[in-house]
Amino acid sequence: MKFIKNTSKINEQDDLSLIAAYQKSGDLGLLGVLYNKYMHLVFGVCFNYFKDEEQSKDAVMQIFEELVVKLKVHQVQNFKSWLHVLSRNHCLMALRKSAKNPTVAMEDNFVENGDFVHLDIDNTKETQLTIMEKCMETLTEEQRRSVDLFYLQEKCYKEVADITGYDMLKVKSYIQNGKRNLKICIEKNSEL
Repeated sequence: MKFIKNTSKINEQDDLSLIAAYQKSGDLGLLGVLYNKYMHLVFGVCFNYFKDEEQSKDAVMQIFEELVVKLKVHQVQNFKSWLHVLSRNHCLMALRKSAKNPTVAMEDNFVENGDFVHLDIDNTKETQLTIMEKCMETLTEEQRRSVDLFYLQEKCYKEVADITGYDMLKVKSYIQNGKRNLKICIEKNSEL
């Protein structure tokens, strides 16, 4: 009777030995060998989020650059799953960042007439920012810190938990409740 080896266990062991060797030596060649095994999967995750081949290729390279640093400090037991989560988080952060900073075509804002060059800054934006700052002060310390780190400083849940020392479930709760309270406060103050 022949025994069939569990190839996924063998792959995991190979991954773990490559990770250990990379962490010990810092040899990017070892990391490249490891990453190359899963690069097609990383591309698939990125393409699923971005729906753009070039942007996905760029993300694959950016994720490798993240990997160079993060794999030095993280203890990874299942590299394939960990890499999937890292890739997904990278894509979500990139999409969140691009939603905050939408690109505008030059033709949309180009002013030819010199009379319009010295228009005052739109006071409504300034008013909205002032209201938001005041409302941030009404949040509890935990909510304010969590919301600030998550939305304004663009940290992920784990980073917020690491920075603040709060439990991960508490961080999620603080962000959710803080966002709701902030929205209610902003709506009340905008009506005035």
